[in-house]
Amino acid sequence: MQVSGEMNKKKIVILGTGGTIAGTAAQAGDNLGYTAAQVGIGQLVAALPALGDSHHALLSEQVAQVDSKDMDFDIWCRLAQRVAHWLAQDEVQGIVITHGTDTLEETAFFLQAVLDPAKPVVLTCAMRPATALAPDGPQNMLDAVATASHAGARGVVVVCAGVVHSAVDVQKVHTYRLDAFSSGDAGALGRVEEGRLRLFRNWPSAHVGHGLGAIESIASGAGASAWPRVDIVLNYAGADGRAVRALVADGVQGLVVAGTGNGTLHHALEAALLQAQAAGVRVVRATRCLEGRVLPRAGDTLADSLGLSPVKARVALMLDLLASPGQARDV
Repeated sequence: MQVSGEMNKKKIVILGTGGTIAGTAAQAGDNLGYTAAQVGIGQLVAALPALGDSHHALLSEQVAQVDSKDMDFDIWCRLAQRVAHWLAQDEVQGIVITHGTDTLEETAFFLQAVLDPAKPVVLTCAMRPATALAPDGPQNMLDAVATASHAGARGVVVVCAGVVHSAVDVQKVHTYRLDAFSSGDAGALGRVEEGRLRLFRNWPSAHVGHGLGAIESIASGAGASAWPRVDIVLNYAGADGRAVRALVADGVQGLVVAGTGNGTLHHALEAALLQAQAAGVRVVRATRCLEGRVLPRAGDTLADSLGLSPVKARVALMLDLLASPGQARDV
């Protein structure tokens, strides 16, 4: 743990979890063949003297050091515990979390669902490693600290390429562009312009009905084995029910289906999902479309995801099952 700045100032806590922002490559021009999660958070902060111009003292802590494609439940639990710990400190103004881009949207939604923080929790990232000729991580960190320092800021948000996104809406939409995230038709929350935040709409609030009852289990450090098993299946031309039946036979407790269009499903896949639901598996219907949401109709037999993307609907369903274990199948 490292601290910089005057101790009588309000604090911004920067938690490191690894990712491309902490990645290194053998050659500075290589933005693909790098290894993620190599540089410690203290080193990343120390390399940014401009952070010292903040009106807040900075404290950094390494929570994990992983490529975010390998993010897991144990790290989520540990991260939620550390975020909750620092949020409870009166002298802490807000939290910044450095994270890989691959699963950033899932971690952001998870933290918003279980914590609903009254202070800002700002996830940031990079599309280029720290050793790149022109790394994007340093500016993203500066923008994240500016966002966490903003008066009245609250909730979990993501800051990338100067754009501020809500944890509920954000999705990674590009494989290599520096501005790799979008909030879809909901629109961004705001933009950081020369160190100042311009807000477009309200700060995020809890996604009502998803996961708040799981806080006690998360706080107690529930291990990966305690998490309900929820998988995602996809609708496509010629889809059938074999994958669903295999998952049910293997003990899955919940299924999210990424449907086409307005959550539409191939008849064979739908039949298998209805059979799974009748057997006690929780089933939620989302859409594979990047924008829009499933609009429910009278008589729907499968619950819709309430506007969540498939990966976030999976997190929400896991948290619901974790909070209400009696709703899960006895497997």
